[in-house]
Amino acid sequence: MPIAATEPQTPQRTLAPLRGVLPRSLKRRRRAVRIAKYALPILALALLSSIAAWPEISRTIERGRATWRDLTMVASNGAMKQPRYRGFDAQNQPYMISAASAVQDGTDRYNLTAPRGDLTMHNGTWLQVRSRAGVYVQKSDQLDLSDHVTLYRADGTILNTATATADMKQGVVTSSDYTHAEGPFGTLDAEGFTLVDRGGVVQFHGPAKLVLNAAH
Repeated sequence: MPIAATEPQTPQRTLAPLRGVLPRSLKRRRRAVRIAKYALPILALALLSSIAAWPEISRTIERGRATWRDLTMVASNGAMKQPRYRGFDAQNQPYMISAASAVQDGTDRYNLTAPRGDLTMHNGTWLQVRSRAGVYVQKSDQLDLSDHVTLYRADGTILNTATATADMKQGVVTSSDYTHAEGPFGTLDAEGFTLVDRGGVVQFHGPAKLVLNAAH
């Protein structure tokens, strides 16, 4: 019986379909699209809100900025020469604290030589207080003055006393020491004073002695 020769056949492999790969990929894409659908409007809203709020944020940063200038001009004893601090009070009106020198004493306390506080109002009036020595507490914007305190007001009124405390943020200056005042009204001697409204009102503590000029 003839034997037919047959060629050995190479077994064929059937590749199984890549089930699940395409659906998973589509699922990830759909999830990303859904996330983007909600996230992008929220991000856009947040961006617009930050742009709208930036002017107020900028003003807040500026108000809270402590600018002690000339920090490179430090003497051998560690004192800062001619430092200046600019800020804004509760009514957004500017003020400045300066001194001949300052030595830091703690985190926000500075011992000052020849301190001076200047408050300026939007209508152009001003108030200045100075002394030979003082302490500035940065956190509370309080300037404690001692040794020949002199207060000048734009209308020509001058007050002299031994010590005084100036709240630069509120525009208030107070003293419980003997005070001599003179100006266009005449002269006044009192047991202290309270100045409010950035110099707009001065209340003298009694007993007090007032001598008016003839024109008043």
